Amino acid sequence: MTIKHMAFTAASLAFLTVAAAAAPTTYPLNVQNCGETITFQQTPATTVTVGQAATEVLYSLGLGDKVTGTSVWFNEVLPEFKDINDRVERLADNDPSFESVVAKKPGLVAVQYVWHVGPEGIVATREQFHDIGVPTYVLPADCVAKDNTVGVDGTRSEMFSTATIYQGIEELAAIFDVQDKGEELVAALKAREAASIEQAKALDLKDASAVFWFSSAEMDIDPYVAGRKGAPAYMMDKLGVRNVVESDEEWPVVGWETIAKANPTMIVIARMDRRRFPADDHEKKLEFLKTDPVASQMEAVKNNRIVVMDAHAMDATIRTISGIEVLSQALRDFGLAK
Repeated sequence: MTIKHMAFTAASLAFLTVAAAAAPTTYPLNVQNCGETITFQQTPATTVTVGQAATEVLYSLGLGDKVTGTSVWFNEVLPEFKDINDRVERLADNDPSFESVVAKKPGLVAVQYVWHVGPEGIVATREQFHDIGVPTYVLPADCVAKDNTVGVDGTRSEMFSTATIYQGIEELAAIFDVQDKGEELVAALKAREAASIEQAKALDLKDASAVFWFSSAEMDIDPYVAGRKGAPAYMMDKLGVRNVVESDEEWPVVGWETIAKANPTMIVIARMDRRRFPADDHEKKLEFLKTDPVASQMEAVKNNRIVVMDAHAMDATIRTISGIEVLSQALRDFGLAK
């Protein structure tokens, strides 16, 4: 039996134990969420999502029929949810307007990023929604141990943990009274995460290092790369890889000269369907790495140790688990074991 199979089996047995004890949600339900107490008198009849992460959690919980509008997309929806997603109105590829969200008369607005719906939300503040009787729920992964007022994408005071992803799943499951599905989903994700970590540990890595390149405002200027406490940093830490970036910001801007001097063992680049910046296109990233006089001299480029990963997996989402799997497999494929 493989380690991965063993992990799934253990998770399945654990799920059978907790699922049998899962009790229905008792309303009114109070949820402490990103500094606010949100009260639900009943299961929300409908929801609009501001952020792909919230959308895919709801779909994964079997709540696709509750979703009446989506927005903020980086990658295509997970293949298993394409049929569901095709039936849901996409309010915007990127930032929806407050009016478009309210027009759907949602029973809940589920949010991925505080900077979209928060104290200075570019869509709206939470108070604007609450004043008209629409509750909001922000995924904990974007607010736990994180100051969203510092830096463009916020700064973390502690290392991100997938525990906050699991917290978001469990709380949304409670809000919609589908705790059994929430427990099942969390168990499956934990098993996949554990299997990938064990695979990497078995390699007994040498001094492996990496940089995660999300995008760049222009191709010829400094890139947005992963800081040392976000989701990519968590992946690297769990798999025994050193992050060459030392900033606590979520996605700081770091010069290629600095990155080249650190000479990471591998470079992980984001693949996305979004086209806000030229470097959103991963093919343009690849071309840049191979032709830029500075970047092209890095050992990772010369030895083709470049990993292409879905952008959404680089953020604090359920796809972070897929990101861990991709990175763990790359470590094996690149032959980085001692």
